[in-house]
Amino acid sequence: MAVSLKVKLLRPEAVAPSYAHPGDAGADLCTTETVTLQPGQRIKVPTGIAVEIPDGYVGLVWDKSGRAAKDGLTILGGVIDAGYRGEIFAITLNTSNQPVTVQQGEKIAQMLIQPVEQATIV
Repeated sequence: MAVSLKVKLLRPEAVAPSYAHPGDAGADLCTTETVTLQPGQRIKVPTGIAVEIPDGYVGLVWDKSGRAAKDGLTILGGVIDAGYRGEIFAITLNTSNQPVTVQQGEKIAQMLIQPVEQATIV
């Protein structure tokens, strides 16, 4: 059964998340700004969107495998709790030895929506 994900575009240049192909696990997230990451630099890349993840689910922000392989860009700290309603950022690290520029509107990351279960701490 598919879960519904409410999305709010926070800026005119924001792009709603979308699945590139039927059956894809992650919905693509695009940046609202052109950013250049120097080698070893970490930046909070804005997506211009907020989401309403249903209770019992989590949003996990992951690398785009092509960007990771081609450009050395990786995503850090990608857990979006169901109660979070602020802007989604892709915390991006350039692991390459070259500057990498990501243009406004380009795919920067992907978000998976998955069920979660809270453990009883004993």
